[in-house]
Amino acid sequence: MTRWDLLLTNARIATMRRDEADYGVIDSGAIAIHDGAIAWVGDARDLPHTDSRERRSLDGLWVTPALVDCHTHLVFAGDRAAEFEQRLAGASYEDIARAGGGILATVTATRSASADELFDAALGRVDALLASGVATIEIKSGYGLDVENELKMLAVARRLGTARDVTIVTTLLAAHAVPPEFAGNADGWIDVVCAELIPAVAERGLADAVDAYCERIAFDAGQVARVFESARRHGLPVKLHADQLSDGGGAALAARHSALSADHLEYSSSDGVAAMAAAGTSAVLLPGAFLTLGETQRPPVAAMRGHAVPMAIATDCNPGTSPLLSLREAMGLASRLFGLTPAECLAGTTCEAARALGLDDRGIISAGMRADLAVWRIDHPRDLAYWLGRDALTHLFIEGRSVSLTAA
Repeated sequence: MTRWDLLLTNARIATMRRDEADYGVIDSGAIAIHDGAIAWVGDARDLPHTDSRERRSLDGLWVTPALVDCHTHLVFAGDRAAEFEQRLAGASYEDIARAGGGILATVTATRSASADELFDAALGRVDALLASGVATIEIKSGYGLDVENELKMLAVARRLGTARDVTIVTTLLAAHAVPPEFAGNADGWIDVVCAELIPAVAERGLADAVDAYCERIAFDAGQVARVFESARRHGLPVKLHADQLSDGGGAALAARHSALSADHLEYSSSDGVAAMAAAGTSAVLLPGAFLTLGETQRPPVAAMRGHAVPMAIATDCNPGTSPLLSLREAMGLASRLFGLTPAECLAGTTCEAARALGLDDRGIISAGMRADLAVWRIDHPRDLAYWLGRDALTHLFIEGRSVSLTAA
């Protein structure tokens, strides 16, 4: 008989299994872990008679799947606090971008920074997310906007995954903005992305997916389609920043290319949402950007529910539009700003966030899944969306190993 590595007892468990209602609660539960995976989970009264190398009582604390932050821009240099002040004074995001601020301001700072400088700055952000219960982080490029610096960003992101016991999922977002060297020639930059960058990241294993920004201030549907077609030729799945500032048909575009996810979606139409449902494309909602930009147009959550589109939530951590370093806070914002229920918020940062990344081995507490677990001092899982600023995390396990929450 197999000897378990760790047995967690006296736990209240929110399994977040999609086939179970009300968080999939097990009130008096136990979780057995072996070789980094969940070997058994259930009511403690049904616990098999199997030996364990270590046994730990959780004294009635709640256990959920560890959180998954499925959309971040965590690697960058500088900040854009001055733009924050400008927006408060009345300037729009588009006004700032067209004046040379916005994404291009971060591009200048990121290009000037060394890989070590980017790594050191990003590591503190990783630690902040770990402290909010996150075990899997997606990180995009998009602030290099030339071949050398896009590759530099992705290499730094990969390196972060070796410095902390955390899963880093990387995404090439070279089609984030038109580089200054290609001003007035967006198609020329797309040529470089398709012919040079995507083949390079595929060959070097630097990216797990390819993203693009489809918007009036970025790239049109035809340009994005070229990027996606190149990604598919090189075996990389795609995702899209869609319909954030206007309804440019981004949701439907993402669906046509079988994207893993379409993200933002404030201005998406009902037809776009229906297309996502048919294609199996997840929605990633980003309340930090909605709040920071002072948006009033909410994502069409009712339509997403009606069409059973999976809804994930992420921090969108970036220096310009979402300086947010807590996925817990993103849950609270999503409930208050978008009307998501606490159960939808927890699903959106666990099982649905994992789905949005194409990961089927985490986000649920079930036998065979990765033993990525968060332990909370709360009265009920709904508290994770209800409380703002409460430090409720007591333990974080990644592949069954207890992770330090004070690495920073």
